Amino acid sequence: MRRERKAKIVATLGPASSDRATIQALCEAGADVFRFNFSHGSHADHQHRYDSVREIETALGRPIAILADLQGPKLRVGQIAGGAAQLIAGSEFVLDQNPAPGNATRVCLPHPELFAAVRAGQSLLLDDGKLRLEVLARDAAGIRTRVVNGGLLSDRKGVNVPDAVLPIPALTAKDRADLDFALSLGVDWVALSFVQRPEDLQEAHALIQGRAGLLAKLEKPAALEKLEEIVALSDALMVARGDLGVELPPERVPGVQKRIVRVCRKHGKPVVIATQMLESMISAPVPTRAEASDVANAVYEGADAVMLSAESASGAYPVQAVAIMNRILAEVERDPLYPKLIDAQHEAPLPTRGDAICSALRNAGAVLGVAATVTYTTSGHTSLRAARERAMAPILSITPRRETARRLALAWGVHSTISPDVSNVDEMVAAACRTALREGFVQPGDQIAIAAGFPFGQPGSTNLLRLAEIWPQG
Repeated sequence: MRRERKAKIVATLGPASSDRATIQALCEAGADVFRFNFSHGSHADHQHRYDSVREIETALGRPIAILADLQGPKLRVGQIAGGAAQLIAGSEFVLDQNPAPGNATRVCLPHPELFAAVRAGQSLLLDDGKLRLEVLARDAAGIRTRVVNGGLLSDRKGVNVPDAVLPIPALTAKDRADLDFALSLGVDWVALSFVQRPEDLQEAHALIQGRAGLLAKLEKPAALEKLEEIVALSDALMVARGDLGVELPPERVPGVQKRIVRVCRKHGKPVVIATQMLESMISAPVPTRAEASDVANAVYEGADAVMLSAESASGAYPVQAVAIMNRILAEVERDPLYPKLIDAQHEAPLPTRGDAICSALRNAGAVLGVAATVTYTTSGHTSLRAARERAMAPILSITPRRETARRLALAWGVHSTISPDVSNVDEMVAAACRTALREGFVQPGDQIAIAAGFPFGQPGSTNLLRLAEIWPQG
């Protein structure tokens, strides 16, 4: 199941894609990573999907990554009498802590920490930004606002505060319970929602303790002020354009997306572009041309992966959505302009041994026209640094650890395989040649470039570059 492309596809599983046959069809259509959305579904639902993915992984012989996406501290209003109320532009509206059902003049906001954070002049956005309130004053009675953009407000709609850093933890009690369960399953990645500051990641790392990679979802403007620190503390990032697009003006989102991708590229951290990528395919068998261009632009920018949400979780055409996304990615990477754009975005290597070796790997591969680069890795570090270089030769990653192979399914250009560890350089070269032949990356007479760390099996010790020619016997 070698992919004929380098960018990866993340597909969300849900009611439309929970049975084993559909999950396998999604994988065969191009899904590299499956996202479990813990905002929906029971632990039993996720257990069933996890078991199905692992059975399919064994059947197909290809490592598959599973991403547990935690709900995070989503702020919501309380109940409204009759289920909804019409807010009129220009009228006053109060958010208070009275649990009684709300109406057109007030509603309960069961988040006391929010009351201390807002100030007069700030905006509150309700129902994904459809309604906008301007804060007039905050007192013991609640938050008094003026309705700027009115509309129908229903029960339990979300609240966004774009102008403030909220004093709330990134992990709620529900998130902690979901995290414990996800780690007990053996997920490969954990996505932390609504990251605002570096401290949010430190708390999550302390709980995860290296059992999974930590992916920070960037959907709060406050996170952009600490972007470098957040990227440095994360194992991967996601541009979550849903909430980010609510709290930022729409015209700013494309530039912010490009900025996040550039910083992730500099640090060598995988970055996923998410939300509304093929939104129309929730109900239509083909995407709009604008959606196809959006997916393509993310690949041209150098993103590691693109993600489907409702399209694959609850849409009418989950397999078709993955298949079309797969075709868009492959078509972009066939474009002669693509390698030129990726090369133009290339970041200088950092002053480390790993980057020095992987930079030399890229240069040697370009000079010799190698058919593949091979990385030996225990922790995944060597393969990730090679992926950072964005060489056009495919990256064949060899590791003795199944969890490392699965985690690397998210990284650009990396084809992960599992193989017993080697004890010397000759064994390494022989195993690299055999694996490259077996996986279909090379033919006799081709050359490969190999990067590894010596002594073997020691994480983070990338210090060895070797060139080899493929002989008929492998």
